[in-house]
Amino acid sequence: MKRTRVKICGFTTAEQAAHAAYAGVDAIGLVFYPPSPRHVSIKLAQEIVAALPAFTSVVALFVDATEQQVREVTEQVSIDLLQFHGNESPEACRLYNLPYMKAIRMQADTDIKALSCEYHDASALLLDAYHPQTKGGTGEKFDWDLIPKDCTLPIVLAGGLDKNNAADAIHSVQPFALDVSSGVESSKGIKNNNKVSEFLTEVFQSDRHN
Repeated sequence: MKRTRVKICGFTTAEQAAHAAYAGVDAIGLVFYPPSPRHVSIKLAQEIVAALPAFTSVVALFVDATEQQVREVTEQVSIDLLQFHGNESPEACRLYNLPYMKAIRMQADTDIKALSCEYHDASALLLDAYHPQTKGGTGEKFDWDLIPKDCTLPIVLAGGLDKNNAADAIHSVQPFALDVSSGVESSKGIKNNNKVSEFLTEVFQSDRHN
């Protein structure tokens, strides 16, 4: 049985991150981008990571951060994977001796095959909806038909996911993982434990039937 991994991004409390981990999420995302309502300080990130059980990956999200800003986080918080959500070059993503995932905001002319070559050593490409002002967490879906079927890198699908379309996303795209944020929230940055559990249940059931 193929298993679809799940990352939930934008936690702001240790309790909610721990609930998601114990409910079966594979990775939690921490946002280190001050303009975001889901931004966390290094101190809060440390508290969240300390609350997690074994085998839950921690992903640190940055948007066009300086090298110093990234290193301040990686030196003080136990991070498993870096997620770059801005205009970072491949060279900038490779500076930290950590696995990384490059987020791509999808548009009609986005060339995923070319980007897969450019970021060839990425652990995955995260495909999200394009918004002119907002870097992720928009709650908006993009046209999944834009995703090539033969991408050389694992695909993490984001953008407008919730319990109502998780199964359709898995069936249509067959991604390596789903990444959800606003779709399991009561308000921006505040996860809803019931929505988290319902989303994971949809993914688990979909995997069993695929």
